[in-house]
Amino acid sequence: MQRIAVYPGTFDPLTLGHVDVIQRGAALFDRLLVAVATNTAKQSLFSVQERVDFLMQETRGMDGVEVCALEGLLVDFVVQRHAGFILRGLRAISDFEYEFQMAAMNHKLNAQVETVFLMSGESTTFISSRLIKEIASMGGDVSPFVPPGVIPGLHHHLAQKRVKQP
Repeated sequence: MQRIAVYPGTFDPLTLGHVDVIQRGAALFDRLLVAVATNTAKQSLFSVQERVDFLMQETRGMDGVEVCALEGLLVDFVVQRHAGFILRGLRAISDFEYEFQMAAMNHKLNAQVETVFLMSGESTTFISSRLIKEIASMGGDVSPFVPPGVIPGLHHHLAQKRVKQP
């Protein structure tokens, strides 16, 4: 039986921390589905399709990695895709509190789905999408934190956002 995991996230924007989890997760599972979600509590900078495109570009050539959009309840998506695992990355203790709560809720919704946590690599522990957007919006260099293909889109969307603000 294949070990299939779903790595869900908003990936807004995709960071090198995300890429690290994808690479390491791909080594642990036969198939890794990277599922791009919409967070209704947040205003996304990139569209779902743009985020899927960034991920497809970055994961091209990674064996067993597939990128798709996530709609609906995560545990339902996991079951529909015949996966048995949810893969999550942890950077800090603050991540753990949120992720622990989510894992417990997902387990309550479907006890057959297990959540597996990967600690961030030492070089990516401090990277977050929120900080990337903040640094980029102030003109800072984000190249050490995101894949090169993300940078033009990041600058484009932030410039559009500045133009729209009064």
